[in-house]
Amino acid sequence: MNVTGHTRKTAKAGAKAGPSIRDVAAAADVSYQTVSRVINGHPSVRQSTRERVLATIDELGFRRSATALALASGRSRSVTVLTANTTHHGYAAILQGIEEAARGASYAMGIGVLESADESAVRAEVRRAADTGGGLIVIAYDPAGVAALGAVPAGLPVVGVVETPASPPGDGLPWVWTDDRRAAHEATRHLLALGHETVHYVAIPSSTPGTAPRTAGWLAALREAGAPEPRPVQGGWGPADGYAAGRKLAADPAVTAILCGNDDLALGVIRALHEAGRAIPGEVSVAGFDDAPGSAYLTPSLTSVRLDFTGLGRAAFGLLHGVVEQSEPVAPRPLSVPELMVRESSGPAAGRLGPATVRRHPGALTPAREP
Repeated sequence: MNVTGHTRKTAKAGAKAGPSIRDVAAAADVSYQTVSRVINGHPSVRQSTRERVLATIDELGFRRSATALALASGRSRSVTVLTANTTHHGYAAILQGIEEAARGASYAMGIGVLESADESAVRAEVRRAADTGGGLIVIAYDPAGVAALGAVPAGLPVVGVVETPASPPGDGLPWVWTDDRRAAHEATRHLLALGHETVHYVAIPSSTPGTAPRTAGWLAALREAGAPEPRPVQGGWGPADGYAAGRKLAADPAVTAILCGNDDLALGVIRALHEAGRAIPGEVSVAGFDDAPGSAYLTPSLTSVRLDFTGLGRAAFGLLHGVVEQSEPVAPRPLSVPELMVRESSGPAAGRLGPATVRRHPGALTPAREP
């Protein structure tokens, strides 16, 4: 078998990375599917063709790769994550967890960004992801993600990362979630236990038209305590949204405790309170959500609910890997158990000392106080 000078030159230039299955196919003058069949001992290849391909493999020094395995099995060792956001803490940490787990399993990972919740735009992005031939993980923390999860074609391996177990994906699809309702409930109880008459809430956008889990947990804690129920302030995702909400709340002297839907909102609220001359926590206690990496290093350090988003990403890939590789039944739905990190930004209401202990209920969180 002679290899043309052009092919030799190409192979030499690519020697650092090693020849690909397509290099072998080009040199042997066959399709890459035929090379895959030869590598995997498929019987439907003529002996002369088989010998030519094997000779080319020896000549080029080709080594069996994940690509060849994927071609032989009809399955791509890849995962595409569909998400509407890649920068906010929860989304980014989930992506980190998926990437770490995928890399450990020798899977390639791609990201499809859902730029709009428009039905046609969502379906187009889902189709592009499905065309890769691998599995899908959909982060459904917003309307675009929820729409994408519902648009995934039947039979395609998919796992949903959802906001609430009250609205899991249908058709028995596996999904993972964090108990946001419980977490918001416990954070609100913590602030009430410090002697605050009520707790105001700056909300993040919800993925569903009903009451969001964090809002529901906040309301439930207020009602259990018989506390006033102020209208939640609808915020966005970032510090600027928190700052706008904080300016409104800072102007009301009756506001002494604020729970924020994420730590970025809390950052903006703290800035607004500082500009208004309201001391934290002397006059107003502030608590956040998600425990972003910088929250412990703010001044004052931020009380926040810690959620293991990275672990959630790993769990999502673990479910997908089981479905793709072993065709296992849907596994139990793992969840991230929240932990309340008590820091400097929350303290007793002015002139009042909160109870030393909070009345516990089954499954209540144990606050963790950091130095």
